[in-house]
Amino acid sequence: MTDVSSSTGHYALLQISPWASPQEIRRAYRELSKLYHPDTTALPAADAVEKFQQLNDAYGTLSNPERRLRYDLDHGYSKFSVIQVPMDLMRPQQSATYASRSAYLDPTDRPLSGGELFALCLLGATFLGCLALAIAIGLARGEFSL
Repeated sequence: MTDVSSSTGHYALLQISPWASPQEIRRAYRELSKLYHPDTTALPAADAVEKFQQLNDAYGTLSNPERRLRYDLDHGYSKFSVIQVPMDLMRPQQSATYASRSAYLDPTDRPLSGGELFALCLLGATFLGCLALAIAIGLARGEFSL
């Protein structure tokens, strides 16, 4: 039997898109691991063990954010790292308790949502508007001289 994980990729093996969330990856892995577990499948034992090992390898790679980023960069799913920042610049090293929960993203390391970006734009526009209004009132009263 050929190595399915290297010929089709981890995403195809887990039957998910490259933009799947950690929860979707975990859900797909759980469903497929129940289907292909050597103790519960009707496949021949050797094929079931190989398929189950491939699923474990795919899940191990995609559930870890750093390994997933490296896999995506190596396999052309992403041309550059936009979302992830270097580990040592923004936060201290992860503790051992968090590292064991690799299926979920670190809550301090996430991109801003569309709503958060919109709120930041509104705050910036409000600040610039207030600044322009203060300058206009100062000029109208003659308190500012250019």
